[in-house]
Amino acid sequence: MAETRHDWTVDEILTLLDRPFNDLLFEAHTLHRAHFDPNQVQVSRLLSIKTGACSEDCGYCSQSAHNDADVERERLLPVEEVLAEARKAKDEGATRFCMGAAWRNPTDKNLERVIEMVRGVREMGLETCMTLGMLTEMQAKRLKDSGLDYYNHNLDTSPEYYGEVITTRTYQDRLDTLTHVREAGINVCSGGILGMGESRRDRASLLQQLANLPRHPESVPINNLVPVEGTPMANAEPVDPLEFVRVVAVARIVMPTSHVRLSAGRSEMSDEMQALCFFAGANSIFYGEKLLTTANATENHDQQLFRRLGVNTLEVEHKAGDETQVA
Repeated sequence: MAETRHDWTVDEILTLLDRPFNDLLFEAHTLHRAHFDPNQVQVSRLLSIKTGACSEDCGYCSQSAHNDADVERERLLPVEEVLAEARKAKDEGATRFCMGAAWRNPTDKNLERVIEMVRGVREMGLETCMTLGMLTEMQAKRLKDSGLDYYNHNLDTSPEYYGEVITTRTYQDRLDTLTHVREAGINVCSGGILGMGESRRDRASLLQQLANLPRHPESVPINNLVPVEGTPMANAEPVDPLEFVRVVAVARIVMPTSHVRLSAGRSEMSDEMQALCFFAGANSIFYGEKLLTTANATENHDQQLFRRLGVNTLEVEHKAGDETQVA
């Protein structure tokens, strides 16, 4: 089995993306089978715990205060409301509950309520994940002490294209947050978005950034841009479906032990496209009809697709207070 690498070059990854489609998928699927059950998918549920009025200017985001998307601004949800949603998610088959807040970074006061949420969700036996924007070293440590399993902080795109997407924080800011999370002992969830006008080389560069981290992210979400009216990227050209599958396959090759997650944009994917993604190495999805503020595939449709493909959903291994977990 090939050794896991952290020294990929952009040109090497471009060469993978340029390979004949069948050859690329064969290599990716072979690696996938070496590390995972190819007929098992991990399921997460994502809830927006604080929506809108974010001070960042991300060009794709409906929640940015700089954009004119039709999104109602909401305060941080009450803890009990979040826990009720987590119970529902568990009853519907989710093994991980992810909570997202539209912040540049959390205040210490807000972090107190977030920590209550983490503890409550974990007591249900669910894995916990948060995405709250940038974190300080101390905030990451506090989240770890509360029992947080995963922290999501996407790189979004390549360092070279990043300035076309966002100007209110730097690429290094994102990398610094990932460092704080990793050093605190929290699992890292980090990926990007396809379809923002980036080139294939930008996609290769994004994968290089992720694959060359000192330790690969445990989860790598690959989002297919959902254009939102009122944002600068409302009229972005969609990514060719086979190109999207190629990126999934290369993510599997360069990060062979990471869970690769199909995230935003699944509602626009055909069943055949998703099946190719699973074959190429995707083995995690977000479940539920809404991802923060955008539509997602319905749960009933997902269940039907899994039955047709003979796919099982991954059961969580840890119980509350137990550090054993699946990625």
